[in-house]
Amino acid sequence: RGLGDVYKRQVVKLAKKKTLVQDLYCIETLSRVDTLCLDKTGTITEPGMQVTELVISGRCGDAEMDKRAFAHLLADYSSVIEDNNATMEAIRVYVAKNEIEKGSRTLLKTQPFTSANKYSKVSFVEGDYMLGAPEFIMKDRYDEISEEIEEYQSKGYRVLLMAESGEDSSGSGRTFGGISPIGYIVLSNPIRENAESTFTYFKEQGVAIKVISGDNPATVSEVAKRAGIDGAENYVDASTLASEKDITEAVDKYTVFGRVTPKQKQLIVRALQKQKHTVAMTGDGVNDILAMKDADCSIAMASGSEAAAQAAQTVLLDSDFGRMPYVVFEGRQVVNNIQRSASLFLVKNIFLSLIHI
Repeated sequence: RGLGDVYKRQVVKLAKKKTLVQDLYCIETLSRVDTLCLDKTGTITEPGMQVTELVISGRCGDAEMDKRAFAHLLADYSSVIEDNNATMEAIRVYVAKNEIEKGSRTLLKTQPFTSANKYSKVSFVEGDYMLGAPEFIMKDRYDEISEEIEEYQSKGYRVLLMAESGEDSSGSGRTFGGISPIGYIVLSNPIRENAESTFTYFKEQGVAIKVISGDNPATVSEVAKRAGIDGAENYVDASTLASEKDITEAVDKYTVFGRVTPKQKQLIVRALQKQKHTVAMTGDGVNDILAMKDADCSIAMASGSEAAAQAAQTVLLDSDFGRMPYVVFEGRQVVNNIQRSASLFLVKNIFLSLIHI
């Protein structure tokens, strides 16, 4: 009961710092964490995104497609797709801010974004269009557009591809093997002001960082380097990790994991635990829940999905990852105080035993 009272006092202290503790004893677990897994968006960067630029692909075969036409297509697409993720919200804000009017396309059906496919799809009477990760849309033909995208990825931007899907019945030659690139949506995520100091603290405390993201690994690596994360230049595309053995080997070699599926996030956490690490997992979306449930300690951002917040042991109510050093410090302070008290009682009991002898 005495230990429980100590934890309750710490819960109250953390609540004053806008941190909700949903599992009393996770405070002690946090104090023992030596590996912290986190996503890029909402932790290293601010939770919101913004569209920086629209770029027409050099592979676009439609002579009438310019930035204005591309913007109208994007307006049509974003108005009918049901996705409410941060990416689509940023596109809708861009459309509204620039007062881009919708066209006259007639909707047939939509296919929402999934973490497995990493793209969404909308079918109009006028054509089928895909929006998402360039590698997953182009697949084995990604090399055709990679040079156009790398320029932006090397600067830490996130790049989405809009492409037309299906064979062109008009015979204009606009498609290449069924997929015709149209253009790119370039998005930016400002890095949190306190990111570098936060990761410096974890480095000093001997806590290793693993960045696990669904974004392009080169983009994630660049953002992680700017945030001051050690080893951020060591990155891997998780779509190349075909087995659990590959993942187990990768967690030793890499700091940044890109194009990670929800299941792979869980396997990365398990691989670290098998190597005797105490793992904390931060997340803000439904795709993080599998990994959060398996982690020794889970932390959610309140600005994320409600499901992630309910699954987590700790919730950062102001969604500020900069709170984490304070949370870890409080946990370690509790454990250190308990250890000192235990040592004092042990010495006391030894002396009492000697006196009675």
